Amino acid sequence: MTQLTVTLDLDGVTDKAGLMDRCARDLRLPEYFGRNWDALADVLSDPGAWPEEAAGKGLLVVVHNWRPYAEARPDEWDTALDVFAHASAATVALALGGSSEGASDLPG
Repeated sequence: MTQLTVTLDLDGVTDKAGLMDRCARDLRLPEYFGRNWDALADVLSDPGAWPEEAAGKGLLVVVHNWRPYAEARPDEWDTALDVFAHASAATVALALGGSSEGASDLPG
């Protein structure tokens, strides 16, 4: 099974609202996405909320340009990592150095 790879680009994201907006845009989440941590956990764990092309394949989310956000908002980033790590259906990886090469899966 080949997962659908989707890039979550956090370039320019400076706060939780920006992160949630970027998740909604880049992951093509449904209109009902509530833009909070619980809602993000729910959609990452619900294949029915993913882009149509992921049906039956699974979803790999590769997060680019995350370091500036992580450094600016460490508490929020820790929460995001927890949500990403506990997503029961999607696989989330952090891209190191701004590219997908060397991406590593989050500990789960």
